[in-house]
Amino acid sequence: MCDLLRINTDRGVMIHDGNSRFSINGKPIYHFLGTSTFSEYTVVHVGQVAKINPNAPLDKVCVLSCGISTGFGATVNVAKPKKGQSVAIFGLGAVGLAAAEGARVSGAARIIGVDLNPSRFEEAKKFGVTEFVNPKDHNKPVQEVIAEMTGGGVDRSVECTGSIQAMISAFECVHDGWGVAVLVGVPNKDDAFKTHPINLLNERTLKGTFFGNYKPRSDIPAVVEKYMNKELELELLDKFITHSVPFSEINKAFEYMLRGEGLRCMVRMDA
Repeated sequence: MCDLLRINTDRGVMIHDGNSRFSINGKPIYHFLGTSTFSEYTVVHVGQVAKINPNAPLDKVCVLSCGISTGFGATVNVAKPKKGQSVAIFGLGAVGLAAAEGARVSGAARIIGVDLNPSRFEEAKKFGVTEFVNPKDHNKPVQEVIAEMTGGGVDRSVECTGSIQAMISAFECVHDGWGVAVLVGVPNKDDAFKTHPINLLNERTLKGTFFGNYKPRSDIPAVVEKYMNKELELELLDKFITHSVPFSEINKAFEYMLRGEGLRCMVRMDA
């Protein structure tokens, strides 16, 4: 992975000169993940820009950026479940549901959703999730619960929470010999991943991914073209858009997110 696309939430400035391109009353406003998109116009590094079909509806294809592509790609490009296999998805927010969608289109027979918020379970059925586990409902580690449900562990797991405990559980719930766990969520910088070495010696595989192993500048325009050519389900993107607010009400979008009530909220710049 090139330095440009490495996850660096602390950088907040342009790469080549170390300065921000935003300010208010003479004080700098720092970039977030190299994009800073809560503005009508922005300045970003050329590597952060992907040119797409100008006829594509921006209020639909915008969800193909961070989130949907990340989860979907984590499953189809990295975990690569085979038809008939079992997949566990940790976290049923937008990224996790995109990962579940990836498992569904890959032909997974069982898609087990893991989340602490049971209100997400019904919505997750639309994305192919067949079974649900709430860790709070059990008095044993969730990886043990999943191992019992599946006769030794799932074939693939995808972690989409950023919780270090979920990451460990996702790794330890895959089957010995061939199980593959993929980490998607970004943990706190002081977190440490701890597991017994025997879990690796038993031939489990642990992988990580950034942006679902898509190359943004080349792959995102190609995915948009698939959408425009109806090679993707047109309803696929609509399933992720649960709210829409004008920019003046942007705090509502954060409230939806914090309450776990929405998947993707469109922020319109018209007001």
